[in-house]
Amino acid sequence: MEPWIEDALRAAPVARLATVGGDGAVRLVPFCFVVVDGWIASAVDHKPKRHERLRRLDDIDATGAATVLVDHYEEDWSRLWWIRVRGRAVVHRMETADSKAARAALVAKYAQYSARPPMGAVYRIALDEVRAWRSSAT
Repeated sequence: MEPWIEDALRAAPVARLATVGGDGAVRLVPFCFVVVDGWIASAVDHKPKRHERLRRLDDIDATGAATVLVDHYEEDWSRLWWIRVRGRAVVHRMETADSKAARAALVAKYAQYSARPPMGAVYRIALDEVRAWRSSAT
């Protein structure tokens, strides 16, 4: 993986998570994330949700896969870029070494989590396939 991709993934504040349900419906949501040990990781946090059972977690359980899109846009089109990650995905509903590492990294990256760390299920997406593009000027 090119160094700019690693740097962009580390620094980006938000990405979009795509999962596919058993009915073939694609679900797309923005999410906060970190990269830990070759996986993109996130956790269900305290922000209001419509209900406790999140379809993205059900989709990951059912398919074992997810796609993540991270991008940067600004008026200066010479600075545009995007990164798409496809990979195996897993949900940790019980505490594991991987979920602890993900939570710690989320708290370190997002100041909002310092006072109230995310305590819900942790989900991770492996960096199995990474595609990227950036403007030639960046």
